[in-house]
Amino acid sequence: MYDLVDYTVIDISKKEQDYREVKQLLSQANLDLDSQVTVFMVAKVNAKIIACAGIDHNIIKCVAIDPNYRGNQLNLTLMDHTIKYANESGYFHLFLYTKPENIDFFKGCGFYPIVEITDLVVLMENNPVGIRLYCKQLSTQQKEGNKIGSIVMNANPFTKGHQYLIQYAASQCDWLHVFVVNENASQFSFDTRLKLVEDGTKQIKNVTVHASSPYIISRATFPTYFLKDKAKIDRAYMGIDLLIFRNYIAPTLNITYRFVGTEPCDEVTKAYNEAMSYWLENKTVSDHSAITVVEVPRITEGDTIVSASLVRKLLASGQYEEVKKLVPSTTWDYLSANLDKFKI
Repeated sequence: MYDLVDYTVIDISKKEQDYREVKQLLSQANLDLDSQVTVFMVAKVNAKIIACAGIDHNIIKCVAIDPNYRGNQLNLTLMDHTIKYANESGYFHLFLYTKPENIDFFKGCGFYPIVEITDLVVLMENNPVGIRLYCKQLSTQQKEGNKIGSIVMNANPFTKGHQYLIQYAASQCDWLHVFVVNENASQFSFDTRLKLVEDGTKQIKNVTVHASSPYIISRATFPTYFLKDKAKIDRAYMGIDLLIFRNYIAPTLNITYRFVGTEPCDEVTKAYNEAMSYWLENKTVSDHSAITVVEVPRITEGDTIVSASLVRKLLASGQYEEVKKLVPSTTWDYLSANLDKFKI
């Protein structure tokens, strides 16, 4: 029967029938269709889709197999074709998120667990030593000191608020590691954001700015298709991101503190700040050393809280003099040279 299976790549945004079949197949597996993936490797029998695996850059998502075809060689062959297609597209280091009960299946397909949130999600990669190799490379950036701090930021764009947070944290530490989130779902590209942070912190001598890796998880790339409850989605995303930091990144660089600005406005960011205390400081969620979370009050410009979202809003409406008050001169130099990019 399996000689008749045809494996092919489809884009479900281009054909309504493919879209309906994939969505129905996912529904049978109690999965939603992830909005970020349209390209699928599918298995067909007599032109009917019986299995699918979504490919979103280097992340495999939305794997589902018709119940009548599960538990046989079809599973492995589907994943083999999916991995081969990802490789041909230039992606060799692959990740996938799945439910913990699927760990053994994906192990059989050559994936290895990195971190698990009990009963919710596990993050896996197709390299048994991938994260350890990353930590080995990261270890070359180790610095001496009794108090090593860290900040993770998007800096979209880099403001006086970000600069103040880094200056304050650096003043409290022997060394400070700043990680700029590496994803391009922001208005400002990663390369631009990284350069703005580097330029805006050159005067601070005990700071290393890192181009963060795929192991610092972006909310923009975290899949939600297999978790129905928003609270569970948030817990899973925050837990995965923060446990990777605690279990791998922090021990590699001897980090014992993580600094974050207070969040009076954005509820999502506020919830993430609160989650830090649980996942980084609670001794019951990890065998690795706890990391002390330090919340630093946001600075203001007059009565206005300095934030990147406000800068983006002011840029879009052409209020450049107000923008200039909220960003370091290094950021303004870039913005003023590229104003046409930010107009509505």
